[in-house]
Amino acid sequence: MGLTIAAIRTGFDAVGTLPEGAFHTTLDEQLICPKCDASYNLIVDYQASVGRHFGEESRKLIMLLKKAIFMGHSDGHRVVHFETSGVVVRSFGVEVEKKRIVKGSDLIQ
Repeated sequence: MGLTIAAIRTGFDAVGTLPEGAFHTTLDEQLICPKCDASYNLIVDYQASVGRHFGEESRKLIMLLKKAIFMGHSDGHRVVHFETSGVVVRSFGVEVEKKRIVKGSDLIQ
């Protein structure tokens, strides 16, 4: 089974399922958008995080997550949960509340 890392935006709960594992741990390193102050916590299976080759195995996955966060800046960081275990980065977003204008008097309020 390969390594799976999830990046969850600070202040939000996980939207999708977390990586498989009995216990999850948050890594000390946070990923921060270079254009703004949005930060993401990295979640990984505890057993995988204490492995001997974790630094080498996770480097490529963390780079993919960094790129996904950078590309998510143009959407206003609506995606709050990224997850990758290889080539593909899956993203889970939250519904943005859109206010509907029914009549002209709604604009005044």
